Amino acid sequence: MKLAENIKERLAAILGDRISVNPSIIEQHSRGEGHLPSAPPEAVCFPVSTKEVSAVLKICNEAGVPVVPWGAGTSLEGNVNALRGGVCIDLSRMNAVLAVNAEDLDATVEPGVTRKQLNSYLRDTGLFFPVDPGADATIGGMAATRASGTNAVRYGNMKANVLALEVVLPSGEIIRTGSRARKSAAGYDLTSLFVGSEGTLGLITEVTIKLYGLPEVIASGVSSFPTVEDAVTLVTEAVQLGIPLARVEFLDEQTIVAVNRFSKLELNVAPTLFFEFHGSTASVDDQIAQISELVASHGGSKLESSTDIEERNKLWHARHEAHYALLAMRPNARVYGTDSCVPISKLSEIIRLTREDLERVPFFVSVIGHVGDGNFHLGMVIDPEVHSEFELAEEIHDRLIERTLALGGTCSGEHGIGYGKTRYMEWEHKNAIGTMWTLKRALDPNNIMNPGKVLP
Repeated sequence: MKLAENIKERLAAILGDRISVNPSIIEQHSRGEGHLPSAPPEAVCFPVSTKEVSAVLKICNEAGVPVVPWGAGTSLEGNVNALRGGVCIDLSRMNAVLAVNAEDLDATVEPGVTRKQLNSYLRDTGLFFPVDPGADATIGGMAATRASGTNAVRYGNMKANVLALEVVLPSGEIIRTGSRARKSAAGYDLTSLFVGSEGTLGLITEVTIKLYGLPEVIASGVSSFPTVEDAVTLVTEAVQLGIPLARVEFLDEQTIVAVNRFSKLELNVAPTLFFEFHGSTASVDDQIAQISELVASHGGSKLESSTDIEERNKLWHARHEAHYALLAMRPNARVYGTDSCVPISKLSEIIRLTREDLERVPFFVSVIGHVGDGNFHLGMVIDPEVHSEFELAEEIHDRLIERTLALGGTCSGEHGIGYGKTRYMEWEHKNAIGTMWTLKRALDPNNIMNPGKVLP
């Protein structure tokens, strides 16, 4: 839709020069990191308070203007693309750490605080926030997409780590959900409703999250394997044995080629597992010993472990940069990234079947994942302008999700739905879509909040 001049004037009266129609700003806010095409908003607003967010939403709701929330723009499923124009609300300037309650292991932050910013702020407290989706995403965006990541196998995803929220509804009404208490049986669980709603029900302006004590010892480990099945089966056994791994990441041969080239590493080109162990000295030593035994039983190379912080950071930086390593394998291409999550016992099977699909593709593809919780990704490096490549990637994605659901899994473990996965919602939820639409219409009757996302 075309944003009327009087609406821009009313927004400018609230925000002053913190509303922009500059083409470069508009373009910057037209897409995330994924493969889907740009969809620009008509204007970008930069509020600095909940009161301003409330005023902006009230104006947009009265005029029926679409609103798209923006954190850091690192989403992969078109979650931030402005499919119907309207206003993008960029929350990056609401970036204050409001409170840290060290005794209670929690903190309250504005939505624009990034995970790296928060952990830097916490450095002298002996605490940290563990949810790590890879990108330096905002806490508000991570809550909105129910983010997960490399530490989820031990610490859980955002759903498990958000205690309370402040949310502005489309009408401009401000509500608070949850509390700092670690459990509650008081009423509907509205916190869980908004966590993962991707800005389709309201806009998060404050997040209260759990914190954790920094481990006494942190060690990393790397081992390569003869086959993908060996590596993935080891992880399944480790989880079933209750070994408290902090992180365990799988990278196939293709991913190792890309990571070696991009991050200047010399890892053996073979299916590989990256590990991280947290705990006391005795606990970490015990975890390393148990994993070393499993590695040997599956024909893996000797587990190379280290507590050196530089070595550990180099390893995980390479893992976090894998998306850009894939892009570097084919200049001017995009990564068509997928996201599937199955029960841990089914992980080896679905990766095996998926890799059989990949034997015939003409483009570079990697398999990578947070395999400790059954979550993995394909990174298909395609030219979006070549229709046959895009169609083939879509076909592979469809078959992956069909298998995932047949095995009792979900179409998204952490990417969210955006509009890239909306077709899978009916596959997965069938009779529940109507109930979801009932909630959406009740809270957002004018359908202004991130329209076209999540629900088909």
